[in-house]
Amino acid sequence: MELSLRDRIRAGDPEAFAELFGAHARAVYSHAARLTGDRGAAEDVVSLTFLEAWRLREKPRPDATAIEGDAGSPDGDGLRPWLYGIATNVLRNTRRAARRQGAALARLPGRPTDLDRVPDFADDVVGRMENAERLAAARAALGRLRRAEREVFALCVWSGLSYDAAGEALGVPASTVRSRLSRGPRETAAERPCVDVRVRHRA
Repeated sequence: MELSLRDRIRAGDPEAFAELFGAHARAVYSHAARLTGDRGAAEDVVSLTFLEAWRLREKPRPDATAIEGDAGSPDGDGLRPWLYGIATNVLRNTRRAARRQGAALARLPGRPTDLDRVPDFADDVVGRMENAERLAAARAALGRLRRAEREVFALCVWSGLSYDAAGEALGVPASTVRSRLSRGPRETAAERPCVDVRVRHRA
């Protein structure tokens, strides 16, 4: 009996992991790029996500099947929510590290702040998107959400996961995902038709 991709990954098959990367790296990159607004940071998130996925390769349940909402997953492997969950944790950690670094630098005498040192890259990124106005409106709406709501919004609205798949990614019930999404501001709900912003991965 031929093993599934999930089982091959659990067994530590490097070729299976290469297939996983080929199938899902672009989706993870797009998810990270929308949340960070920084292509370089998004590429780092992809690298860290798949490194962590390799370390945690035995975690996916061997008998799990694809969850509705894991659209585009080859052979119904159902692994995209698992990867999004890892990426979400990576994004949390990178934000915390950036805040700690910024605070440490701000305490140094005679050192410029992050705002002085680092140019605002948002305009440059927006210029590479298909629709700058839609991206600006979506990011503004996203910025008004609490972290838990922002993560649910990004997974369900931007990345197209179902409540069940987003719940698996975040480790919460689907009802919690639904509740967090409904608690978002009305402006965010009104702007959902405008958030179909594609992010192209650099070759």
